[in-house]
Amino acid sequence: MKRSRDRAASELFAALYPRLAGWCRRLVDDDETAHEIASEAFTRLWARWTAVEEPRGFLYVTAANLVRDHWRKLERERRAVRRVTAEVAVRPHPEQADPSVRLLVQSLPERLRVPILLHYYADMPIREVSVLTGRKEGTVKADLHAARELLRVHLRRSVDQTP
Repeated sequence: MKRSRDRAASELFAALYPRLAGWCRRLVDDDETAHEIASEAFTRLWARWTAVEEPRGFLYVTAANLVRDHWRKLERERRAVRRVTAEVAVRPHPEQADPSVRLLVQSLPERLRVPILLHYYADMPIREVSVLTGRKEGTVKADLHAARELLRVHLRRSVDQTP
């Protein structure tokens, strides 16, 4: 019984995953995100495998909901960046006098840049950054740490290269 269920699940995955991931790719315009969404849809299907009557429909509805969540997250991040950009333009910080720091912050991946801008440049507490970006506080703290480490490495490298 379990073996036939596993085989059916495996066959379903082989038949539907490529098309589902491709569909997601067209919606989110990013391979990695598309595969994450398609994989998550299958994970949710496996969790309800015996209760789902129409697996294909379930997968596409689930993926559509995950795509919508992704779009909402991106929009929250865009609004947060616009807000920070406006606040920074109105109230420049001393760090901005050093173009190398500004350029380094701008060069960070968006996932790390947004929390840095919100927390350090807009003086927002981690809780508010969490709400604005739709991320958990622990994730925001981890992203801030990762961003600081990247900045530290880049700044050390630029100091070491100074004659």
